[in-house]
Amino acid sequence: MDAVRQYNVHEAKTQFSKILELVATGEEVIISKSGEPVAKVVPLASKVRRTARGSLTEPVSFREDFDDMSDDAGFAEAFGLLPEDHR
Repeated sequence: MDAVRQYNVHEAKTQFSKILELVATGEEVIISKSGEPVAKVVPLASKVRRTARGSLTEPVSFREDFDDMSDDAGFAEAFGLLPEDHR
């Protein structure tokens, strides 16, 4: 594991673009003032992309009477689980 890079305030000011490039590639950078660490620059957490099976891609809607269904076929139809020839 690589050591965390450390810059003093002056270096951070003059090399800010380089620091951003490092952080964009996943590295953490420490900024120090008078030899004491005062800040840590870290990458932002990436957004969760819901692409797996079961992820919501659009709003879910239910029939108004979905909880009144007494048979499995009605329930399956409400959720679009019946084959085309049974609809």
